[in-house]
Amino acid sequence: MPFTPARLRTIAAALLGAGVFLAAGWPLPLLLGPMLGCLVAALFGMTLRDMGGFGTFMRSYLGVAIGSTVTPALIAGLPAHGASLALVPAFVVVIGGLGYPFFRKVMGFDHATAFYSAMPGGLQDMLIFGEEAGGDVRAMSLIHATRVLVIVTAAPFLMTAFYGADLTRSPGLSFRDLPYGEMALMLVAGPVGWKLAERAGMFGASILGPLILTAILTMSGFITHRPPAELLWAAQFFIGLTVGAKYSGITAQELRVDVGAGLAFATLLALVSLLFIEGVTFVSDAPFVDILLSFLPGGQAEMAMIAIVAGADVGFVVAHHLTRIFFVILVAPIVGRAGGRRGRR
Repeated sequence: MPFTPARLRTIAAALLGAGVFLAAGWPLPLLLGPMLGCLVAALFGMTLRDMGGFGTFMRSYLGVAIGSTVTPALIAGLPAHGASLALVPAFVVVIGGLGYPFFRKVMGFDHATAFYSAMPGGLQDMLIFGEEAGGDVRAMSLIHATRVLVIVTAAPFLMTAFYGADLTRSPGLSFRDLPYGEMALMLVAGPVGWKLAERAGMFGASILGPLILTAILTMSGFITHRPPAELLWAAQFFIGLTVGAKYSGITAQELRVDVGAGLAFATLLALVSLLFIEGVTFVSDAPFVDILLSFLPGGQAEMAMIAIVAGADVGFVVAHHLTRIFFVILVAPIVGRAGGRRGRR
């Protein structure tokens, strides 16, 4: 990965943002700090660029962290959460049903851009589907990045202010305290799982591949710990940097139209999420923070990282986000094509 001037500026902005968050004692400084530091730099006209393949490599260790929580006890407990998991498709339908008319009729986007901007799936997957359907990739990128940024930024402050969550603690043991054999397996499971999943054509390969491979190693008893805290801190940094760098080159019109639409949509999503969260508390005995993190449609990687740091049930949270993303990926292209044909007629 060449360290171009744009990448060096991006790293500097991310480090500055992390430093401000650390000095202020704000939650998740190595995730939110880089995200907002890069956003501010982009708004000041700096050209930024994410870390490319190296950023994806670091992201793979979040998959390892999630996979290390997949124990026999977790698998045995999933049927007990069937009621809340069954509400996820309804959650997606309500979001899409409100979001599409907003983007299409209120904001004036074309069908493909409006539809895939309204779908709360993975950012990369929605951009791929939207581009294939003829949508505006730049607009969709800014809208989804704004959705993720708003929700991922608001959730930690909400959790600390109203629920007393401690988001400053270490996400795991230091590398000095982990068995070297396990640490070696985890270091290998990240890139190997990513590349195997990528070769198999799996969506979200950089997270799901390492997740599955590490889960197999955990269920087999070869791994009994999470990755070292230092590695997860580095993963947080590059995940936050990647979201913030998407605002590079933003124009006044994009800020007004695309980011404005993303902010309005994120507010709408928050209201819908809170209604579903309240409803899920009646059908699930999971802790409220677990339910909150499961039904806030931020990025899967970002919400999983918050769950890890918060000490939430990571398996419960990730199961709901994967259900949401699977449902969107399976259904969205079919509905999107059908809606496009009706629009042309």
